[in-house]
Amino acid sequence: MANPHGETTATVEQPAGGAEHGEAAAFGVITAPMFIALAMIVVIALIVWKKVPAAIGKALDSKIDVIRNQLAEAESLRKDAEALKAEYEAKSKAADKEAATIVERARHEAETIVSQAKESAEALVERRQRMAEDKIAAEERHAIEQLRATAAEAAREAAARLIRDRVDEKADEALVGDAIRSIGSR
Repeated sequence: MANPHGETTATVEQPAGGAEHGEAAAFGVITAPMFIALAMIVVIALIVWKKVPAAIGKALDSKIDVIRNQLAEAESLRKDAEALKAEYEAKSKAADKEAATIVERARHEAETIVSQAKESAEALVERRQRMAEDKIAAEERHAIEQLRATAAEAAREAAARLIRDRVDEKADEALVGDAIRSIGSR
């Protein structure tokens, strides 16, 4: 064949059978893409006939239910954990208050004990001082009594010596006579 430029070209003729581009055909009219489409239609029909979408839906629904139950359980556990946390925080605050109260009570008791100890120590010092003063006074009285007794004894001895040295028989008779007369006049 000649083209408008004057050149000759060769043409290839199609073989009989109706397949374009050299594709194989079954039964003369079904090509590979048509066979794939037909197989897909058959598979989809089988899936629908066997109720596979309903089974998948049921499986997904049961999985959703399981997940919902797990979420509900997790929410319940979270609430329980929050309640326990709040309870322990309250217990912790109560324990802190109780500890502060115990410390304050102990501090007050310690101050009371120290105050009582000071009072007891002061009373003991006073009592010991009084006892020492009483003992000193008793010792002074005893010393004075001893001194008086010693002085009386010395005076008696001195008087006896004086009487022995100065008094003779005449003076003795006069002294006895005066003593008798003074007894008789009473």
